[in-house]
Amino acid sequence: MKRLSNRFSAQQLLVGGYFLATFLSVILLMLPVSLKEGVTLSFIDALFIATSAVSVTGLATVNPVDTFSVFGTFVLIFACQIGGIGIMTLGTFLWILLGKNIGLSYRMLIMTDQNRNNLSGLVQLMKLVIGMAVFFEAIGTIILGFYFWGTGYYATWYEAFYYALFHCVSSYTNAGIDIFGNSMLGFSHDYFVQSITMLLIMLGAIGFPVLVEAYEYFIKKSRPFRFSLYTKLTTLTFFFLIITGFIGILVIENNQAFAGMSWHEKIFYALFNSVTTRSCGLVTMNMTDFSTPTQFLMSMFMFIGASPSSVGGGIRTTTLAIMVLTVIAYARGHQEVQLLGRSLYQTDIIKSFVVFTVSSITVCTSIIILLILEHDRFSVMEVIFEVCSAFGTTGLSLGITSNLSTVSQCIIVLLMFMGRIGVPVLLFIFKNKQQSRLRYPGERVMIG
Repeated sequence: MKRLSNRFSAQQLLVGGYFLATFLSVILLMLPVSLKEGVTLSFIDALFIATSAVSVTGLATVNPVDTFSVFGTFVLIFACQIGGIGIMTLGTFLWILLGKNIGLSYRMLIMTDQNRNNLSGLVQLMKLVIGMAVFFEAIGTIILGFYFWGTGYYATWYEAFYYALFHCVSSYTNAGIDIFGNSMLGFSHDYFVQSITMLLIMLGAIGFPVLVEAYEYFIKKSRPFRFSLYTKLTTLTFFFLIITGFIGILVIENNQAFAGMSWHEKIFYALFNSVTTRSCGLVTMNMTDFSTPTQFLMSMFMFIGASPSSVGGGIRTTTLAIMVLTVIAYARGHQEVQLLGRSLYQTDIIKSFVVFTVSSITVCTSIIILLILEHDRFSVMEVIFEVCSAFGTTGLSLGITSNLSTVSQCIIVLLMFMGRIGVPVLLFIFKNKQQSRLRYPGERVMIG
């Protein structure tokens, strides 16, 4: 590890780790034991589904239920865990089991993988992340397993728990891959299954640091205790976006896709689709049933994505929040961005605008390229929806994924990989280790 850390930066090693995890997943998924009898899987399809699983996106060029055997589905489960929890988190857990010490270079990788700003408490954080993932997925599996079996969804207990396990892992990691065959359309009127699913999605998407602080406050009852500004800002932004999406979908579709439905059907359809656009991609109704304004609204929410240091992608919720707060502060003539008795660091403000700018350029460029390649086959809205879904590692689609050309599918693969790694990590791949101390005189430039 020391030799590698001397030759490569933490960002480069992390990207290499996810690339290796994706490559191994491709190999495993192409093995005959991973496929159902008589089924073949091309390399591009294997690469696409493997990247989708490791990046916890959910887009697929093949139907998993018709393609993969039980062994293949467990390969997908493991790939989703790697992508959702983080490759360094699982690596740390294995390192601890082997009785190894976690050195500084390894802690740097953990910090980069989890998008943290300091090295303190990283190993303890990894233990809690693993523990909470196992706990939430296990509880969800037990609840849904007994429910699937008791309500007659599946005839045998092992079949019920098998489907429950895959669904809970897919929900908590926000992978959005399903083996039901039609996502959650079969549970469109089962509010209990929807509620458990939404809870798991939100627990995965809100961010591990938020869950850790909630654990320390409510479970460990640590006193004295103060929630960090990060947790307060993340939680407020996260639920504000869910509520905004819920109201927006409900208002737009009230007399369109929701016309003729009962009040509770409208509420659950709107709420579930608002939650799933955070970064999951499971659906209770066909995305093509929604009107264009709703599809565009969902594309915006998918572009924003989930919280930092979570299972989701996108520009992240805090990026949006800091940008909005900065604009408000500038409009009021303030020199600092202040929130809840704290001032934001200038470096975090700059980082937010850099992430948004690079992400916007990447997404817009990808949309233009796909429109050039697919202009005679798919509409502008279909392409925008697909690109935002890939970058936000969401997995929602208007049904064009499997019909894209090979080149277009490769672009979607790159977007999914980029969405999971994160813009800051990719930018710092090319960072020089030696920082120049040279400073030039300042000069004003006209803006706007």
